Amino acid sequence: MSDLVTVLTQKTSLKKEHIQNILKLLDEGSTIPFIARYRKEMTGGASDEILREFETIYLSAKKLLERKEEISRLIEQRAVLSESIKKSIAEADNLRTLENIYRPFKEKKSSRATIAIAKGLSSLANTLQSARLTTTEFQNEAKRFVKKDVTSIQEAIKGAQDILAERYSDQARERETILNSMLRYGVMETKRRKTFNENGVYKNLAPHSEKVAYIPSHRYLAIMRAVKEKEISVKLTVDTDRILENIKCYKIPKNAASSKELLFAAYKDGLKRLLLPSIEREVQNELKEKADLSAITVFGKNLSQLLMTPPVSEMVVLGVDPAFVSGCKLAVIDENGNYLESALIYPTQPKNDYENSKRVVLKLCKKYSVTGVAIGNGTGSRETQEFFAKLNEQESANLKYTVVSEAGASVYSASQLAQDEYPNLDVTIRGAISIAQRLRDPMAALVKIDPKSLGIGQYQHDVDQKLLQKRLHDVTSDLVNRVGVDINSASAALLSHVAGIGPKIANNIVHFRDENGNFTTKSELLKVKGLGKKAYEQAAGFIRIKNTDNIFDNSGIHPESYSIAKQLLKQELNSLNIKELSQTLSTGEETLRDIIKELKKPGFDPREELPIIPFKKGLTDIKMLKEGSFVSGVVRNITDFGAFVDIGLKNDGMIHISKMSEKRVKHPLEVLSLNQYLPQIEVISIDNEKGKVGLSLK
Repeated sequence: MSDLVTVLTQKTSLKKEHIQNILKLLDEGSTIPFIARYRKEMTGGASDEILREFETIYLSAKKLLERKEEISRLIEQRAVLSESIKKSIAEADNLRTLENIYRPFKEKKSSRATIAIAKGLSSLANTLQSARLTTTEFQNEAKRFVKKDVTSIQEAIKGAQDILAERYSDQARERETILNSMLRYGVMETKRRKTFNENGVYKNLAPHSEKVAYIPSHRYLAIMRAVKEKEISVKLTVDTDRILENIKCYKIPKNAASSKELLFAAYKDGLKRLLLPSIEREVQNELKEKADLSAITVFGKNLSQLLMTPPVSEMVVLGVDPAFVSGCKLAVIDENGNYLESALIYPTQPKNDYENSKRVVLKLCKKYSVTGVAIGNGTGSRETQEFFAKLNEQESANLKYTVVSEAGASVYSASQLAQDEYPNLDVTIRGAISIAQRLRDPMAALVKIDPKSLGIGQYQHDVDQKLLQKRLHDVTSDLVNRVGVDINSASAALLSHVAGIGPKIANNIVHFRDENGNFTTKSELLKVKGLGKKAYEQAAGFIRIKNTDNIFDNSGIHPESYSIAKQLLKQELNSLNIKELSQTLSTGEETLRDIIKELKKPGFDPREELPIIPFKKGLTDIKMLKEGSFVSGVVRNITDFGAFVDIGLKNDGMIHISKMSEKRVKHPLEVLSLNQYLPQIEVISIDNEKGKVGLSLK
């Protein structure tokens, strides 16, 4: 443990005492959200983001230390664990370096070198490596090995060279040097294959040549997808002439005799046949890991912003799933998200039934006092928006409407979860409900859907799925706990993200609620099957109970601090001396500040501090657009190279990173966020045929 703490002290900005505390809390089964929110004094106030980063470094460091112990043991079993090797293992700061140290000692699969060793040619290889003999002398030496399995001098020499080729390719220092050289100076070349589509999505990727060090992560992922789809081929190259010159200078003994040419040939073979292909795979792995991490980070930030979209409270919402031939599906939900009624209208082509559609919508809106409309952004969205704009203009309907992304709505509609929630409803109606729910409470609705189906991020299906899944789960859990969950209305999907509560206990909570009615106190959670004291400790602070006699139960104050909160209620909250009060109440200053903040704003939702979703009164038709005109829109997706903005058209407009600011922008997330409303964007290009619009914020 001491070694681990030392490594973590070096690799994080946290103090040693805080690191020890965090490790102890994790070992006791505490969750990251709980530690971040309720154990600030023990962590120096580390946020959930810092703790997640710490967790990643911790798991990586733990894995590295465990592998160091394992490799030391294996080398000691198979050879002599010298002091220099011990030192190299101790200094290795990543798994790649560590595996390169271990490489010469690993049990080899059958290879040209292992076959030569089995033939007894190791000592001849040693003689060649010394290069102290002339070529003739070495050939005479090789004669002594012509027996049994070795049929000729040439076979003996070739076997010795094969052994040295593999030894060279296994040397940790050589591997590190050449790998770093390829990462810094190597070039990636792409070529078209016979199946290459000249007008396809990869048309700009081949032929192409670019330094490995400069390849953006999103382009690398695109290239590798094209390789997977067999449209292009890829080759990594490095200056081999320079490496060969270094071999001559540093690997061949200075006083070498004429057999040095045979030695050089062995090293050259080891470089080209064994080392470079192996290094190319390692470089590809490094590039993939880097690209995956970049894409997953962008995805996580997009998801974070999407889930933190402010809810539309105290509004009955009409969800609209637009379509042409099959009609627009309507679903009404109340202020609490409960489904009320559905309908089907045909306001767009081919029927263009405005009168009946108008009658149905106005009847629903009057019956349920609908004031907000959420329209999906799929096929027919623009025409459906025109219908609601016409209703407002001609019928004085006064319906605020906005467009929400319907990505993943169909996935949810057909899921087992949707079937359980709405067993008697058609799949299409479930889709309209999902669209309405996304406006009412985006977080509660979107946690029911696999994040990869939400249409955010980039290349999510190409990256490490296990790593992606963990990141998305962590992001979702941290945000759900930051906001808090109403125990009496939350779905099992939402409850499963609360600290200390997994899917099984979440289902048990819902089952308990169905059988016994609403929870009236947080302590009632202890009656739920499978929810013990530890789970309660972790979850209680993130649970909210509205309309309760105990105001603390509708706050982020943890039950362990209720007695302190009661004492604070007796005092003037705006004139407290935190330092003195902390000593009087034997409570940490950070904890006190959090309790006071909760008492000042009971039931506070942090999403309320963010800009609300803009509602529309009209829209822009692509036929009305021209270069130089200005439009408004909402950011729907952010990638490494740009942002996609909903400006009311079938396809989102695109702002390239180079068009986001007069200043240099390293990443779009520096200047834009998901669901951000942009009041004035310039149209700089229009492709009517493809329905694409280029936009600029400059």
